[in-house]
Amino acid sequence: MVFLEFDFLRYALIIGLMLGVVAPAAGVFVVVRKTPMIADAMSHTALTGIAFHLWLASFWVWLSEWNPLYTGILFTFIVSFVIEYLRRRFQAFQELSIPVVMASAIGLGVVFISLADGFNNDLFNYLFGSILTVNAADAVVIGVISVVSLLLFVLFYKELLFLAFDEEQATVNGIPVQRVNLLFAGIAAVIVASSISILGVLLVSALITLPAAAALRVASTFKSMFVYAVIFGETAVIAGFLISYYFDLSSGGTIAVLSFLIWAVVVLAEKVAGRLRQRSWKEAEWAGKANQ
Repeated sequence: MVFLEFDFLRYALIIGLMLGVVAPAAGVFVVVRKTPMIADAMSHTALTGIAFHLWLASFWVWLSEWNPLYTGILFTFIVSFVIEYLRRRFQAFQELSIPVVMASAIGLGVVFISLADGFNNDLFNYLFGSILTVNAADAVVIGVISVVSLLLFVLFYKELLFLAFDEEQATVNGIPVQRVNLLFAGIAAVIVASSISILGVLLVSALITLPAAAALRVASTFKSMFVYAVIFGETAVIAGFLISYYFDLSSGGTIAVLSFLIWAVVVLAEKVAGRLRQRSWKEAEWAGKANQ
């Protein structure tokens, strides 16, 4: 297969397949908790970290040998705890914690970008994603992040499930709400930041929220929602890579568009199935009346 003849494409596909599992899995909790903007807040924070790294590397040359994405992951990890602190400190207005942090991160990111002599090719790749920027080291780091994140999801499934639906009930049942919230925020932060290399800052939330939103329409149980979300996510990633490679398109943009199309098809199919069921019920009702 021509697609797999190049090392960077193999690494990109491996990374994409891992993110196709772990990003929608995190998205299930994000969607059910009704906090989809947290993915945007963290991705914008990751851009701030990347811009900060590029600014430091402009006068500390040795830093240029390090992948800026690691600084982005560090920034995102720290900000995830800031969001949770603001949510606890201002509970009456906790929904404002995400936009406050996101706006601040964007502002700080723009300042660092200007200090780093404005937009360059590296920043453009991080904004929109590029399969040309990944290497074996990225595959190893993202692989470790994916495996650890999935293990934590499995180990703390019951606690995360309680928190996703009702924090007050979780507290009554003795679940350490604060620590579990911090744990989830930390997992989401590293997943979002690690997804940037393929999807880009502006598109990373698509692979987190859209497959989970589509799964929400068709899943009958919470566990089946994970299965559907991963199937939709992997479909968007694999098809997105192939289409972007053969038609010379942006990988992140293609994956985001396919994720939206999958969601749209699921919603449309659900509506069509609902109308067909409604029509069959009416036909059965009329048939019953005719036989009376």
